[in-house]
Amino acid sequence: MIERTLLLVKPDGVRRALIGTIISNVENVGLKVVAIKMVWPSKEIAGKHYIEDENWLLNVGNKQIATYKEKGINVKSSARDLGVKVRMQLIESFSSGPVVPMVIEGNEAIFIVRKLLGATEPRKSDPSTIRGRYSMDSYDMADKMQRPILNLAHASEDKKTADREIALWFKKSEISEYSRVDESATI
Repeated sequence: MIERTLLLVKPDGVRRALIGTIISNVENVGLKVVAIKMVWPSKEIAGKHYIEDENWLLNVGNKQIATYKEKGINVKSSARDLGVKVRMQLIESFSSGPVVPMVIEGNEAIFIVRKLLGATEPRKSDPSTIRGRYSMDSYDMADKMQRPILNLAHASEDKKTADREIALWFKKSEISEYSRVDESATI
């Protein structure tokens, strides 16, 4: 099924000069970039991207509590409070430098882009993924430095999120319609 998703190179990916590498990985699997730009997001835009959703806050907080428990760390904060803390760190990081949002289109684009990126924690990513090849960050390092994980890029997790995120970063007039040479029905 042909669909669109948001792929965004985060400030750490921009600073590492990996924009072209990330785009190449996307294009090499047959997906196409139908919109792209570079912007330095305000905290307001970053806050709209990392929407204050109760389920998201609780999910993130509960993951952090589970990780801390595995390490034998006693957690006194609630899952929601930890989720709020992570969201604020993400907003700060996201607005710390330029980002490159792009709309990616193609067959199963949402799934494929997330697969190309790899696991959220680069340390756990398959070495063949973008995060597995180009990042060495871990949750432990991020926790020690009190910052979010530096995992180079963001990709929408589902169609509903993709639609919301694309509308946040792009006007309809900024999204192009075109066919790749290899999209021809004739073989």
